[in-house]
Amino acid sequence: MKVVAFNGSARRAGNTSLLIREVFTVLESEGIETELVELAGTSLPGCIACYKCFEHQDQHCAVDDDRLNQYLDLMIAADGIILASPTYFADVSANLKALMERAGMVAMANNALFRRKVGAAVVTVRRGGAIHVFDSINHFFFIGQMIVPGSSYWNLGIGREIGEVTADAEGMKTMTTLGQNMSWLLKKIGS
Repeated sequence: MKVVAFNGSARRAGNTSLLIREVFTVLESEGIETELVELAGTSLPGCIACYKCFEHQDQHCAVDDDRLNQYLDLMIAADGIILASPTYFADVSANLKALMERAGMVAMANNALFRRKVGAAVVTVRRGGAIHVFDSINHFFFIGQMIVPGSSYWNLGIGREIGEVTADAEGMKTMTTLGQNMSWLLKKIGS
C-alpha cells in the first residue's frame, strides 16, 4: 500500500510539511509506503478547459509542458492521497488549486480515476480561513468518489513561522489520529 502527499505550500519543509510528516510517521509504522511531493518551486497553471482529456481518455492532461502528468501517475498508482495546503487568503494555494483542477478534470474524463481511493486533507493556518481550505480539498475528494477518513478534529494545525505548528499539541494529535484512521481504512479497503 502507498500514500502520496502533495504539499501545496510555497515553503519546502515548512509547517504544512511537518503536519504531513506526522501523518506519515503513523502510516509508515503500519507498513504503508509514503511519498511526499513538494509543489514549492514549481509552477502549475490551472485547467484551460480544452477538454482534450475527454477526447483522449489516456489518463493524462493534454498540457504536457509541466509536471502535472507525473503527479497524475503518482496519484493513480497510490492507494491514498493527501492534499495539503497552507491557508492563503482563506483558500488553498494556487499550485494546489491547479493540481486539483487539472487532476480532477482528467479523473472525470477517465471514468473517475480516483474512485474509492482514500483521501485526506491537511491544512496549516496562522489564524482564520482554514475550514474553507479543508472544505475545498474535501470537495475534490467527494466529487472524485473518494473515501475520506475523519480525525479527532478538523485536520489543521496552527502556526506561522516554520516549526511553530509542532507547538500546536491538538493539531499534532489530530494528524496522529488521522494517520491511524487512514491506515485502518486503507487496510480495510485492501482486504
